[in-house]
Amino acid sequence: MLFSKYRNLTRWIIVVASFGIISLILWNTYVFFQKFKIEERTKMDIWATAMNNIMSNPLEENINPVVDKVFASEITNPMFIINKGNVILSNNIDEKKLENQQKLNSLIERFSEENEPIEIWYIDKDTNQKVVHGNLYYGNSEVLNKLKYYPLALLLIIFLFAAVVYFFYRSSKIATQNKLWSGMAKETAHQIGTPLSSLIGWTEILKTENVSPDYIAEIEKDISRLQTITERFSKIGSLPTLEKADIVKETIESYDYLKARSSDLIEFELKAPDEAIYVQLNKQLFSWTIENLVKNAIDAMKGKGKLSIEILQLENIVKVQITDTGKGLSKKQYKTIFEPGYTTKKRGWGLGLSLAKRIIEEFHNGKIKVLHSEVKKGTTMQIELKLV
Repeated sequence: MLFSKYRNLTRWIIVVASFGIISLILWNTYVFFQKFKIEERTKMDIWATAMNNIMSNPLEENINPVVDKVFASEITNPMFIINKGNVILSNNIDEKKLENQQKLNSLIERFSEENEPIEIWYIDKDTNQKVVHGNLYYGNSEVLNKLKYYPLALLLIIFLFAAVVYFFYRSSKIATQNKLWSGMAKETAHQIGTPLSSLIGWTEILKTENVSPDYIAEIEKDISRLQTITERFSKIGSLPTLEKADIVKETIESYDYLKARSSDLIEFELKAPDEAIYVQLNKQLFSWTIENLVKNAIDAMKGKGKLSIEILQLENIVKVQITDTGKGLSKKQYKTIFEPGYTTKKRGWGLGLSLAKRIIEEFHNGKIKVLHSEVKKGTTMQIELKLV
């Protein structure tokens, strides 16, 4: 109870704490990187000083052993010395790269960006003047390069972890919503079933009384309609049974039913093949989907316009397209209209297209989408099912 009351506050505390921890790790990494870089610079300055002393030694035979000893130290940075455009000394670099002038220029540019070059010089004992022996170019060590990309790797890991958590949370939330809708659907079917049974009984009683058969026929039509609605809710609350059925026949029946009960201001058009097209279908739920799509189209046209239903058969699929001349949709609405609760109408809960998507994609393994739409010109919705 207490957790539910302070749930949002708890979430914000977790978010802020996580952000603080990440910031602290990144800052410490940056500080360590800079410290390590300074240490490498100090090593290279010492190395350059050693080279200066070596260059100042007039005894040539003593130079090479000392140079070898310096290179044998724990310096892992790639480096080279250039004198008048020529590489006179290198370490930890492939010699082939230094022989290629283009690659050498690239290394000079990269090393200069990473670290400021160090001048190698010595004092000529005869003239007592400073003599420049060359410039030392060196890059970051392998350890420092890895450390440089460590924050990026850390951020990537955090991002992937956050994505996994988000998708897990989203899947869990969707599963909870589906369970809720299923429970509500079953409960609705149960609640409708009780008065419906009573109505059927009263209808049988009316038949024995002196009541016009026309009245009873109309009542029976409404009872039949209520039975269909109850069956729909019962099936949406659980995994429905599919059977081989003619989608042309089922679509025409839904079309005729809706046309008879719609305004004369709606111009209906049906384009369907003469031969049967068989798919795995749940008739009640498919009829419900067509009904939802047609009602949405009529609402989009504000009760006046042209509505067309077309059935197309390809090699192994069948497409049912419903086109209206309504207000149309923007591109960003193509997917959001299928989300539960999304609606542009003043009335309604925004569940029609969400249920249609679940019926077609989850129960029938098909596809439903906005095929085409243009603002103020109309929309075409498409259902796609596999043939049997």
